[in-house]
Amino acid sequence: MTKVVDEGKKIRYNSVFTEKGINVNFISKNEGLFHMRTYERGVEDETFSCGTGSVAVALCLELEGLAPSGNEVKLNTKGGELTVRYERSGKGFSDIHLCGPATYVFEGLITIPY
Repeated sequence: MTKVVDEGKKIRYNSVFTEKGINVNFISKNEGLFHMRTYERGVEDETFSCGTGSVAVALCLELEGLAPSGNEVKLNTKGGELTVRYERSGKGFSDIHLCGPATYVFEGLITIPY
């Protein structure tokens, strides 16, 4: 198991977050770039990306004064680079957009007996 999985499980199952748990996003910054890794509930493992987590992280970085100027945050994930664009209005945000790659990864056929 990776450190993301080990630490993600500890946080996801912590009683503070109720019995349903939460997704856990880890952020690091290296050479001016933000890197995000996600432990996702339901999957119970690390995933390539998390859209809602990416938006939450970008807005938190903005609120903490860590986001670069320009109402845009780029996050590098295992699934590729995601860009979150937003408008800050007073204490809140509006016009939030998440942009990134979409890749076809699976096709399946299910036979349902009747």
